Amino acid sequence: MVDGHVHTPYCPHGSADTMASYCEEAIKQGITQLSFTEHAPLPEGFKDPTPAQDSAMRWDDVPAYFATIKQLKSDYAKSLRILAGLEVDYIVGFEKETTAMLNELGPCLEDSILSVHFLQTTNGYHCLDYSADGFWSLAEKIGGVDALYRLYYQTVQLSIDASLGSFKPKRIGHMTLCRKYQLRYPASQSFTTEWMRILKEVRAQNLELDYNGAGVTKPDCQETYPPLFMAKKAREMGIPLIYGSDAHTVSGLKSGYDALLPNF
Repeated sequence: MVDGHVHTPYCPHGSADTMASYCEEAIKQGITQLSFTEHAPLPEGFKDPTPAQDSAMRWDDVPAYFATIKQLKSDYAKSLRILAGLEVDYIVGFEKETTAMLNELGPCLEDSILSVHFLQTTNGYHCLDYSADGFWSLAEKIGGVDALYRLYYQTVQLSIDASLGSFKPKRIGHMTLCRKYQLRYPASQSFTTEWMRILKEVRAQNLELDYNGAGVTKPDCQETYPPLFMAKKAREMGIPLIYGSDAHTVSGLKSGYDALLPNF
């Protein structure tokens, strides 16, 4: 049992739960491998557009983050395999800066995820998933929910195709994060062409997918990222699916296999 997407107290929008407490809970649940994948520092020159500007770990915290993981590896060597990782934001227009960041931190990484949280529009950059109100406000600015979905999938496609150097993450994070508020603000179409294009490109580049359980507990989502029917299609195509709780608290760290994978 693996959890490949876990956050830490170094996340400004997370909790103060210690990384050791995550390890203890993982062992209790029977998880044998845990990847700490804190939000990597945002690229140089990019201004966090969220109201609290709390999207990512601070550069000043990076040494302590990796030092803590190193200590935990020693402390739990007999009971849990721990991987040092990062969740890296793909931001259109900041590919060069992201590559520089990856070149600097890449030698420390044993696991990593490439995710889209920020979308570029003619009015600047916007965080897709900060809040339901923010999601709707962005949708109104760019022509509706369908337009927002389309822009998100286009940006995920760009992230897959982007040249980010030899340390570019091999796993694509929560590929359907645009569906986080689907029950409140539904799209009018399935976007099958868009997500199938993403799956085909993931397969062509021998990448993995983050099979992310966080959406199950979101009241306006109530499904995994990607949802089960897409995950089944990905599996049929031979794409590796790596389960990730995307936990930001110890209580959010749950294997979820029984709940998330019925009939899978």
